[in-house]
Amino acid sequence: MEYWELILLFCSAFFGGLSVFLFKSTNTNRLKLVLSFSGAYLFAITVLHLMPDVYSSGDHNIGLFILGGFLLQILMEQFSEGIEHGHIHIHDHGHYAFPIGIMISLCLHAFLEGMPLAKGQHTELVYGIALHHIPAAFALGSVLLHAHQSKVKTIVLLGIFALMSPIGYLLSVRIGEGTFGNIEAYFDSIMGLVIGIFLHISTTILFESSVDHKFNLKKFVAVLLGVGIALVGYFLH
Repeated sequence: MEYWELILLFCSAFFGGLSVFLFKSTNTNRLKLVLSFSGAYLFAITVLHLMPDVYSSGDHNIGLFILGGFLLQILMEQFSEGIEHGHIHIHDHGHYAFPIGIMISLCLHAFLEGMPLAKGQHTELVYGIALHHIPAAFALGSVLLHAHQSKVKTIVLLGIFALMSPIGYLLSVRIGEGTFGNIEAYFDSIMGLVIGIFLHISTTILFESSVDHKFNLKKFVAVLLGVGIALVGYFLH
């Protein structure tokens, strides 16, 4: 993995979160188009690249980990309130508590996604993670600001979230070097979990981003672009 990919992972989340200071979170039309594009791309690379790669190991039990990742994402969303796929839920109960459950869940989510990156070149996976972290970070920034966190604290927390995937990658590198163990022993299992997480996030985005499931030309074009770019990478690969 190249250093520019680590920088991309950090910058996509960090600057995606900082954009909350420039755009109103109530105007979600553009955000929905970005979500549709990223969801389609994420789903396509999961089907075209990640699943064939992980099943090529011959371990047919990998399906258990994919299912586990899918269920894990459902569990994490009970705390994150769906921010992973760009949902912005603003609750006003007369007090402004720090959303610790959301922060912990998002950081764990991003950390797990970064771990499989240590084995080989997974450029498509890097792009997929970077793309879907943009709306997730924007939603996180919106929640933090509504919880009356200061701008400085919001920026710091967004930076922590942005570091999670690179940290997951770096930890995997250390494991791969034999510092903590052998990456080959856990890679397929972790990748299975990530595939399950990606399947849940991408399908949720694609099913929920249309009101009453009505046909939306702009969304359809965004989905086609996401799938098309994934297909270009597939055939070039």
